[in-house]
Amino acid sequence: MAANPTKKTTGSGQPAELSPDEISGQLSQRVRALRKERGWSLDSLSAACGVSRSMLSQIERGEANPTLAVTVRISQAFGIALGDLVEAPLSTSSIEVIRAEDRTFHYRSDTECRIRTLSPLHLEKDVEFYEVLLYGGGKLKSAPHFKGTREFLTVEKGKIQLDSGEDTTLLGPGDSASYRVDVPHTIINTGRGEAVLFLVVIYQN
Repeated sequence: MAANPTKKTTGSGQPAELSPDEISGQLSQRVRALRKERGWSLDSLSAACGVSRSMLSQIERGEANPTLAVTVRISQAFGIALGDLVEAPLSTSSIEVIRAEDRTFHYRSDTECRIRTLSPLHLEKDVEFYEVLLYGGGKLKSAPHFKGTREFLTVEKGKIQLDSGEDTTLLGPGDSASYRVDVPHTIINTGRGEAVLFLVVIYQN
């Protein structure tokens, strides 16, 4: 049985009513999370639901308490039920799943490579996790990131050349490398077949 989205559980296990401030806080977090998951800008969401960008911005910051009509329009834009938009944290699973077929998480796809994000899009994070598929002869060339940023790369399949600034190394299946990315850096598939890599980007706090 689904939990009542406007209820929370007390220490005795009995449901307790959420205060208006708690409901508003949940709504602001939920709208922002759903928008980020879909890769939408505020303008995109505004166009989809007919609510002004400024109002949406205020809702996400918890500075506005939208009317029922506005909340319904936002839920319809996301294609979810109204109750799901204001669900309580306890009624939401702590497990976040990124399905292999979900193209929302395809960061890049072209003749050189395909990059899939493996970390949730809505998180404010200092770490990013990617799956990279480099086609035969393909390369992933990047400009310098923020100062102090590093990447950790593991090769699952294929052979690659890794360039970081003036430094170069060759990597094969099972090899891992840590390197600076606050300098120009490039990952090159030196083989004819596909190379599969797992890439973790760590930003300095």
